[in-house]
Amino acid sequence: MPKKFRRPPALAHERASSRGESLFTPPASAQPLAARMRPRDLDGVVGQQNLLGPGRPLRDAIIRGEVGSMVFWGPPGSGKTTIGRLIARYTDREFVPFSAVTEGVPRIREIVAAAEERLELGRRTILFVDEIHRFSRAQQDAFLPHVESGTVTLIGATTQNPSFEMNGALLSRMRVFVLEPISAAEIRLLLERALSDSESGLGALELEVDDDALALIAEESDGDARRALTVLEAASLQAGRSGRVTVATARDAMQKRFAHHDKSGETHFNMLSAFHKSLRGSDPNGALYWMARMIEGGEDPMTIFRRAIAMSAEDIGLSDPNALQFAVAARDAFHMLGPPEGYLPLAEMVIYLATAPKSNSAYRALNAALDAARETPAAPVPFHIRNAPTALMKELGYNEGYQYAHQVPEAYIPQEYLPDQLRGTEFYEPGPFGFEKDIAKRLAWWADIRERTADGATQEGKSAANDSK
Repeated sequence: MPKKFRRPPALAHERASSRGESLFTPPASAQPLAARMRPRDLDGVVGQQNLLGPGRPLRDAIIRGEVGSMVFWGPPGSGKTTIGRLIARYTDREFVPFSAVTEGVPRIREIVAAAEERLELGRRTILFVDEIHRFSRAQQDAFLPHVESGTVTLIGATTQNPSFEMNGALLSRMRVFVLEPISAAEIRLLLERALSDSESGLGALELEVDDDALALIAEESDGDARRALTVLEAASLQAGRSGRVTVATARDAMQKRFAHHDKSGETHFNMLSAFHKSLRGSDPNGALYWMARMIEGGEDPMTIFRRAIAMSAEDIGLSDPNALQFAVAARDAFHMLGPPEGYLPLAEMVIYLATAPKSNSAYRALNAALDAARETPAAPVPFHIRNAPTALMKELGYNEGYQYAHQVPEAYIPQEYLPDQLRGTEFYEPGPFGFEKDIAKRLAWWADIRERTADGATQEGKSAANDSK
């Protein structure tokens, strides 16, 4: 059922008269709905209760007016700018917005000069830097002396992990607050608030809005309050005064729903990690989902193939030697076909790797061998397995005693191949699944041959000793 959103008549008349407008005059502000609906106090903030709920440290610090420099790290539309403005309002400081996308260091100098003059008059300044991660680490140095001196209170807003994107010296002087995406229920509350607000919102339009339309906008905004309000405003313009916003209207206003992904920042690595761990964990559904998310987000498929090829060697290894070949073949098939046809061998590879038996025995053997190589960097090659291309080397004993494996039907003659310091060391231990079961049987057979050969040598030694007596 559609819900009718009407403005309170008396209040609407009073506000319209005070602005010299008729009752049918649309809101005079040219600002977008998302900007007009910014809350004017902390109680009006929807979401981020982990930071701004009653008794939370940030809320208490804001109310007391005791806030220092900080970074807000969170997804788009989660309230970073809104909270920054509220801090300025509660602490009675000048709010100076600054965009790291469009402005540079010279502008910072101007802001700092004005802040110094303001400070002499007893008023402090909040410098709010949006997209602070867009500044290089060297450019971020420009903030350091002014943060330390207290000339400005720096509030940075970023969608990227500050640990990766911000200067360590600057970050150590700031508190980091993590903002979460706003829930669908909270976004719906914002939408209803905007539809009922006649002064700043859309209440004067007296729209009818289907519950399903509100639910669609709230859900498909993916935690982005700004996007939700922008879609609602576009839908209201399409519906017109006293019109009806249906699911179809909302879909038209929303257009394409963009995947949350970046090809170089933290989300890129988080999704690759989720993809790899899903493959390792033998979950084809999870692996297919993260693969699809990366494709929809514009990821280079070669990045996905590289991770899959590495995974097939690290996590499947010799339990299924075909896995590595399958991954390489799928990559080559993608090169030949291109998208979208090439996505099919990509998906087949993902399913194959996820459902293959798993073993990291080769990975562990590699690390063990590397450790041994580092610990014994000067261990000499045993003489019997050295090559002897010259007469001098033969005289010195190179290759002496070496036994050619193909001299016997089994093509296996027990002899030592490790240096003396590592004699008897085993780096590789086969896993219990797939092809490695065959490897384990083969190793056990060779071990039995070694044991019988050693027993035979012992018996021969005893006989020779008895004969000498």
